[in-house]
Amino acid sequence: MPRVFDKIDSKDIALWGNHTVKLQHNLGESELFSDESLANIVESIDPKHIDITTMGEDVSTWGHVDRAGQPGASVLEAVRGGRVWINLQAIEQVDPRFKDLLDQMYGELEGTLPDFKTFKRKLGMLISSPTARVFYHFDVPGQALWQIRGRKRIWIYPPTEPFLPSTEVENVVRSLAMEDLSYEPWYDDYAEVYDLEPGQMLHWALNGPHRVSNLDGFSVSLTTEHWTSEIRRSYAMHYGNGILRNAAHLNPKSRSLDGPMFWAKVGLTAAWRKSGMDAKQGYQRKLTYKIDPSAPLGVVPLDESEQKQAARLGG
Repeated sequence: MPRVFDKIDSKDIALWGNHTVKLQHNLGESELFSDESLANIVESIDPKHIDITTMGEDVSTWGHVDRAGQPGASVLEAVRGGRVWINLQAIEQVDPRFKDLLDQMYGELEGTLPDFKTFKRKLGMLISSPTARVFYHFDVPGQALWQIRGRKRIWIYPPTEPFLPSTEVENVVRSLAMEDLSYEPWYDDYAEVYDLEPGQMLHWALNGPHRVSNLDGFSVSLTTEHWTSEIRRSYAMHYGNGILRNAAHLNPKSRSLDGPMFWAKVGLTAAWRKSGMDAKQGYQRKLTYKIDPSAPLGVVPLDESEQKQAARLGG
């Protein structure tokens, strides 16, 4: 397999992990991203690992979509002509070639970046309409976005208050809410804005809030996520603070990743997760639309009986 990166400069090495880094990659010519391959993945992936969404002009018109048994080619047709965003998660479990690709991606990064050692790595794929967008949100693990086909514009905001409210982060970490965050238009004055072309990859600081709009064309991107020992500590800190805030009705201030209070939060997080309380309180996805390639936006609303049936089948 050809190298993923032609080069990673000393500047990129210095910035990695704390600032935004844009790199060139060589993934665009692979047959893994042909229409036939994309349709096969849509059809064969575990339903738990596919999230299809549609969006209007504001967050209130955003919703989850049922594939409704449509073949992969029909789903791609709906994407091309509608306003649909497909998130295919853990595709390294679908095709061993993607597992090899994921290993090579991180093998090259870890071989170049000092002290960058990762675990729990995952590879996702985004297939989206020319007019699709993703609203303001953040990701819990470390992440990167790799553009394969089409063009995207991405706004990246500082990973601090008020752009990243602690209480909302805690709810996402504890699976009480999706990754969406409260957003104000003036936040854009403080955002970094990048246009991502095919053959470019973007990595930014941990938990950096962002939003995305496609610029033109049928879009295919890869997402990578990873964990490091520091990211795992951050997760435990937020999780512990969330328990203290919601269950113990305290107002934790510290976000330290070391010291006695931090290790107490680690123990609290472990005990809470072992008890199963996080699963009992977890966010449940509700399907409200279904794929319809003939519809103007590529989707139509589910009626009440269809919503109940989709819920019984587990989405």
